Order: sequence, then C-alpha cells, then structure tokens
Amino acid sequence: MKALASLALCASFVLPTVASAQQPTTAQGDRPAVTFDEIERGIYFAVLGGPLFITNPPAAEGTPRPFSSGPMAQVEVGVDLGEHVSVGLFLMGSSVRTGAQYVGNSGGAVSGDFSTLIPGAVLRARLVGFADSQEVKRTWFYLRAGAGYAMFSPQRLLPDSDILVFAGPGVEYYTRLRHFSVGLEVTGQYLVSGGSFGFAVAPNIRYAF
Repeated sequence: MKALASLALCASFVLPTVASAQQPTTAQGDRPAVTFDEIERGIYFAVLGGPLFITNPPAAEGTPRPFSSGPMAQVEVGVDLGEHVSVGLFLMGSSVRTGAQYVGNSGGAVSGDFSTLIPGAVLRARLVGFADSQEVKRTWFYLRAGAGYAMFSPQRLLPDSDILVFAGPGVEYYTRLRHFSVGLEVTGQYLVSGGSFGFAVAPNIRYAF
C-alpha cells in the first residue's frame, strides 16, 4: 500500500512536467529582430573645406589679375532622393590672398586681399558604386554641381556681386558608423560676370539623419 502511495505521489510531480514539455511554444513572447540599414540616407548635414585657387580674380580691364589662393569652407544641408541623387543648400566662404598689386574694380583706391560669402544650391549625382566584402556599396564616385550668389568684401575693392557656378568629380566612402560618410572632391569654379576661373580641393564629412 505504501508502495502504491509513493508511486502516485511521484506521478503527481512528473506528469505535469512532461505535459508542459510537450506543449508547443507560442510566438507570443517572441520579438521581431531589429534590423538597421547599413547606410543611412535622408536629411543630411555636410562640412567641406580646403584650398581654393583663382587663376584670374575679377578686376577692371587692364589691371593686374594675379594667380591667387586661400582657404575655403562650406556648410551644406540637404536631402537624399534615393541612392543616387542628393539636393541641398550651401553657404560658402573664402579668403583670397592676392597681394598689394591687385586693385580689383576699385580704380586703384584700395588694393590687396578679398573674401567672399556665397549662398546657393547644389546637386550631387552618384554615378558608380563599389561593394565591400558584405555586398554593401560603400564607395561611390560622384559629380557635384551648384550655383550661388557671390558677395565680396571689402566692397570698395569689388563693389559688384557675381554669380558663381561650379562642378566637379568626387569620391565618397560610407563608414560603418551608418550615419557618417567622408569624401574628397575637386571642383572647377567660374564667376560669370568677372570671367574668373578657379578650382577647389575639398575634403568633406557628412552626417545623414
């Protein structure tokens, strides 16, 4: 009798455990895995900067137009329209060292260096992308083009504003930090009224939200 009682007691503990083990698990407690894009695209903020070279600064006819250079910096805010195209607005500033012989359009009243401030719009077209070992296209070759309204200082040296147009190739690498990309570009520049040619070499960094 004691043996039957002991067997019944063991069964009361073992059978519920076996039954629960045989019940199928439900997905109620499972959470879907969170996935992230390897490259973030959307609204972005970019900073560019580097040397600027001007072969013939704007000046009155018959006055010296010496080859000049100086630092240039830009900030840009825009949006990615898919994988290949971005549009944005920029603000560019530069400080050009020309020397005492440069009198610009002042008629000789003043001479020397000048600076520019240029707001404008820009378009970036990514042409060719190269994938890494994980089949993610992180390296892109692109063309960047834009136009802006150039304002000069001091105004006695260059009293008239001008239109700047620029375009050139670049290379961009999307880092494994998702939001960040870094790049390098070379752009040719032209001041429409002044007839001035130049070019800039600009390393850059970009953050996409």
